[in-house]
Amino acid sequence: MEAEPAVEVVGLVKRYGRKTAVDGLDLTVGRGAVTAVLGPNGAGKTTTIETCEGYRRPDAGTVRVLGLDPVADAARLRPRVGVMLQSGGVYAGARAVEMLQHTAKLHARPLDVDSLVERLGLGSCGRTAYRRLSGGQQQRLALAMAVVGRPELVFLDEPTAGLDPQARRATWDLVRDLRADGVTVVLTTHAMEEAEQLADQVAIVDGGRVIAQGSPAELVRSNESAGDTQEALRFDGRPGLDLGALLKALPDGTAAAELAPGSYRIRGPLDPQLLATVAAWCAQVGVLPDRLTVERRSLEDVFLELTGRELRS
Repeated sequence: MEAEPAVEVVGLVKRYGRKTAVDGLDLTVGRGAVTAVLGPNGAGKTTTIETCEGYRRPDAGTVRVLGLDPVADAARLRPRVGVMLQSGGVYAGARAVEMLQHTAKLHARPLDVDSLVERLGLGSCGRTAYRRLSGGQQQRLALAMAVVGRPELVFLDEPTAGLDPQARRATWDLVRDLRADGVTVVLTTHAMEEAEQLADQVAIVDGGRVIAQGSPAELVRSNESAGDTQEALRFDGRPGLDLGALLKALPDGTAAAELAPGSYRIRGPLDPQLLATVAAWCAQVGVLPDRLTVERRSLEDVFLELTGRELRS
């Protein structure tokens, strides 16, 4: 049973009238890992997650969560699964801590409410009605309600949307602790840094299908364009430097470009020697390279290459 996936979706189809939101999607989520589901607006990721949570019935395909049907076996799954919705799910007039205490009482072995309140910074607003909380406070309360019951599996929908840097880091730490305790976490996010920092596996959804899945490092490597490199050297200097002369000092296969006046990029196999060569050449021509940095290919680069750069409505 331990080898059985926490979530297994095979050939999922979900339609809304004539529109097909999910079109034969396959997704596997391993136990005890953090899986990030990424996708542009309208890609089908929210419908997929809501189907896994049991809020929507599939039109075709199969969905199994902890080996059970999320609709037919909802009563058996409910104590084992935590869900953080992006909005809603809380009585508007309920006080924050009272709502969390109520949720804790629905579970056999809940986490300590006071400790969770302190960890997520909810103490100062504990007696405030939900509708009067800020957006960030509502997010933190929703997260606390999702994890207070010690779930085996937790779905987090945009868990850090609207949070300040301190609250975002606290949320990241909590997700890491959940994973360390063997909890499976499935999160949707538009924050690529969040996915890179937290996820063991990433699934990119577009057009109602999973178009790529793997670890962040695997996705970056596997989608590397032919002739492209994962790293680039960037620096600023005076405009119009003789890049031809610079290239003569660099190894074969290196490319140099002035991206904007005074902003330069060197692409090629990067190592300490290349960095030293560029710095030495700049010294020879009387240029002090400013903001000399090594840029690495990111998950965001892969996401944009796979899904396109046009805006989605």
